[in-house]
Amino acid sequence: MRVDGLVLANETLIAGLRDDPSLVQVANVATLPGIVGVSLGMPDIHWGYGFPVGGVAAMLVDGGVVSPGGIGFDIDCGVRLLRSDLIEADIRPRLAGLADALFAAVPSGVGSRLGRKLGTRELDEVLVEGAGWAVDGGHGTADDLDRTEERGQLAGADPDQVSPRAKQRGADQLGTLGSGNHFLEIQVVDRIDDAPAAEAFGLTLGRVAVMVHCGSRGLGHQVCTDHVATMDRALPRYGIELPDRQLACAPLGAPEADAYLGAMAAAANFAWANRQIIADAIRRSFAQVLGRSWQDLGLEQVYDLSHNIAKIETHAVGGRELQVCVHRKGATRAFPAGHPAVPAPYRAIGQPVLIPGDMGRHSFVCVGAPGSMTEAFGSACHGAGRNLSRHAAIRALAGVDVAAELGRRGILVRAERRDLLAEEASLAYKDVEAVVATAERAGLVRSVARMRPLAVIKG
Repeated sequence: MRVDGLVLANETLIAGLRDDPSLVQVANVATLPGIVGVSLGMPDIHWGYGFPVGGVAAMLVDGGVVSPGGIGFDIDCGVRLLRSDLIEADIRPRLAGLADALFAAVPSGVGSRLGRKLGTRELDEVLVEGAGWAVDGGHGTADDLDRTEERGQLAGADPDQVSPRAKQRGADQLGTLGSGNHFLEIQVVDRIDDAPAAEAFGLTLGRVAVMVHCGSRGLGHQVCTDHVATMDRALPRYGIELPDRQLACAPLGAPEADAYLGAMAAAANFAWANRQIIADAIRRSFAQVLGRSWQDLGLEQVYDLSHNIAKIETHAVGGRELQVCVHRKGATRAFPAGHPAVPAPYRAIGQPVLIPGDMGRHSFVCVGAPGSMTEAFGSACHGAGRNLSRHAAIRALAGVDVAAELGRRGILVRAERRDLLAEEASLAYKDVEAVVATAERAGLVRSVARMRPLAVIKG
């Protein structure tokens, strides 16, 4: 290990991790060339590919590496939040209709696709322009871009580094939700923890909001697959020895690293365009069911942030300002008030940090705090984090109708595969309240508002 490993957890969370392989992964990440500071595990940490999910590591631009396993297969998996002027009583009589409309408008499930397929030139435009491509096509507003990380377009995208197979997989998936832990959820604000920040984000007690969690679909998965293989073959050339081949990497500035970063940026832009088109579908669905324009309903974007991405940033390490490549896998940026990268509408408050729970429990809207910069390279946790594997959750809930159980609690569920809901049940996840409280105590974020689920769309 070139640096220490640090896992942020309370006593309950760490008790569930003592024999977990994610701790070995934190140690393995600490062996990578050029790593500085510490190898971090967020409070939602769990086992992943190479890096743990909830892993953060910063590598020197001069002398460090980039590892696709430190970004993940679902590149730029992220969360978008829309607020509204509606209250729960406004939609409760129409909730089933809204859930049906959203389920029809946003295809979900493994391999979910749209009827329309993008041509090569059009897809390359998406890979370069990101969310702006969708807005230019009438799927949103410039205000959405102002409230999206990087304005929904990561610089340096190179479609030529995205393989034909990756493009084929993504060509008809723009505007689709996918499966697994991806979701679209109608929520209501049921607690305010920071009134000034909540006001800045347009959130008030009792108001309805919509949260979306999805990423770059098959295109991003294939980009990771392709470039892991390329870097794995190149390891002997650079004299890099690894404790785990899943950490395959290349020195920053090397051809393999440049190719991956260009492809990663392209996949990230695809993901932002995907969420932008889904947001447009949400607005149209609400307007259709409620008979009022989305503008009249106040369905404005709060923020869109990324979970699985690498960024070249400047951070203070050991009293020196260093340019580093920050890997955030299952972790999100959490810049505090005053940081120049925080969008102008929120710069005086800090960056919104969206932390979903599971489909049976709350989600949280937080704001980046100064401790994120000193302790975690401007990062925070991205969700509740798995507590059980998918197979273990299915075994534990054998014979249980998860959708019916949620329905008895007033939470409607629409899913392509009801039999797979056990994989995403509350039992499979850590308690998001404990995760957020730990991140807050560590100084990474401040809780702004708590959101209660009303209806959930799953793959």
